[in-house]
Amino acid sequence: MENIPQKNIPQNQRKFNSRGPRKGGGKDYEFRKDLYKDKVLDLRRVTRVVAGGKRFRFRVTIVLGDEKGTVGVGVAKGLDVQAAIEKGKRAARSNLIKVPLKNRTIPHEVRAKFSAADVLIRPAVPGHGLKAGGAVRVVLSLAGIKDATAKCLGRTPNKLTNAMATIKALSELKAVKEK
Repeated sequence: MENIPQKNIPQNQRKFNSRGPRKGGGKDYEFRKDLYKDKVLDLRRVTRVVAGGKRFRFRVTIVLGDEKGTVGVGVAKGLDVQAAIEKGKRAARSNLIKVPLKNRTIPHEVRAKFSAADVLIRPAVPGHGLKAGGAVRVVLSLAGIKDATAKCLGRTPNKLTNAMATIKALSELKAVKEK
């Protein structure tokens, strides 16, 4: 293969752009809107005090999943609720993780801590159902986990930190090899 100067190749086909090699592009799944479900986990009005008074914005925590082993959590702020939700979906899309599933449950017990949140997730037998509450239940159901037991061991009621602890726990799962 001959060495062609980069300036003769169109911009979108170059191996390197002006800032160096391309980043990203390592995901093994393609994003399609119709495959993913989303759930608004938390919506808050936040305030910033400025010289003229207070500026109000909305912060949204959103969970995105395909119920087949892919899930992500996104946090975003916007001037109105709809703008915050759209930005939150984009943030969740960029934070998608792949969860190894074993039938309808997880392969093994896992525990993770994120900030003040501490989450324990245990696998369960088929037909047991999803025994979890709040943010943990939303994340697990959108990940496609149907049979599991989860417990929030931390004392925080914050939905964002509980969801992030659940994502951290799911990312620590290792796939069990079938014999």
